[in-house]
Amino acid sequence: QVQLVESGGGLVQAGGSLRLSCAPSGSFFRIDTMGWYRQAPGKQRELVAAITSGGSTNYGDSMKGRFTISRDNAKNTVYLQMNSLKPEDTAVYYCYVIGKYGLGSAQNDYWGQGTQVTGSS
Repeated sequence: QVQLVESGGGLVQAGGSLRLSCAPSGSFFRIDTMGWYRQAPGKQRELVAAITSGGSTNYGDSMKGRFTISRDNAKNTVYLQMNSLKPEDTAVYYCYVIGKYGLGSAQNDYWGQGTQVTGSS
């Protein structure tokens, strides 16, 4: 079973920075898009950032200019650098991957368990 292993969450003061990373536990045949969503208590899950295999990026509106997504294709790892964190960034951050796990498998999306990020005021 494929697992996405996330790390880097924690508590940070407003204005501080955190870096999240995520990598699959197994070897994918092909990974297309990698990214992050987040969900705060009582709110819907929202896109944080995504990056394609070619390096094209997409960000949620409130993250633009503060967050940077990147990936290391050789390591199948995606990173999220979060700067100028605010209390409203507090949420569980979920890593996801869209790709094919095996040569004969269909393209699918895979999700991590989530990592808590808390911005204190």
